[in-house]
Amino acid sequence: MKTQFAAELVAIRRRYNHPDGSLMADALCGIDLSIPMGQYLAIMGASGSGKSTLMNILGCLDRPTAGEYRLDGIDVESLDDERLSEVRGRRIGFVFQAFNLISELTVLENVEVPLFYQGLSRSRRRERAREKIELVGLTDRAHHRPFELSGGQQQRTAIARALVSNPAILMADEPTGNLDSSTGESILQIIDKLHADGLTIVLVTHDDRVAARSQRIIRLSDGLLISDVAGGRSSAVVMR
Repeated sequence: MKTQFAAELVAIRRRYNHPDGSLMADALCGIDLSIPMGQYLAIMGASGSGKSTLMNILGCLDRPTAGEYRLDGIDVESLDDERLSEVRGRRIGFVFQAFNLISELTVLENVEVPLFYQGLSRSRRRERAREKIELVGLTDRAHHRPFELSGGQQQRTAIARALVSNPAILMADEPTGNLDSSTGESILQIIDKLHADGLTIVLVTHDDRVAARSQRIIRLSDGLLISDVAGGRSSAVVMR
């Protein structure tokens, strides 16, 4: 059976220039990477290694300077900004270290936000949001605002928001970085369950223990992919 890929990157480069056009930095220097549907991938690397740039390109938050990127079969580099934004909103869910919740909105309203931009009716937004809030165990907090929640509850809200569009990939950038170890473990257990249910996970972390929960660990250094090995969940690694 042919492998289905959630994301495929071929010879991806990202160059940053000074205003005068001179080279400032090569953040990515020809990355080849294929992520099969349903894989749990961890991205590691020191500060300045290129891991955040890679995450931004995978998440369609930035465009490569050169190379090819297919997201869920779509040639991303050929899309205009409007279409790229639409694809990002529907096919990628983001979870960040800082939660990025809107303080004036309740948990329910925060989770609804991506669906508002997709033009869904209020009743449909509410239905989908309540479903994801229940999934992360926050039904009794649906009408609380972020300042009334613990850090772990805020991150659960962020996960529910990331899932509400039923994305092809969940991208998590240091999702436990602002949490104590016990709370962080509960968040990682949610991510583990999402992966067990078939969701593709891409997680950026500096913590070897967090990375070890994945199926596959890649490491970057100076914009190059220097290591691609199995994580603790599986010995199967797909290379490009």
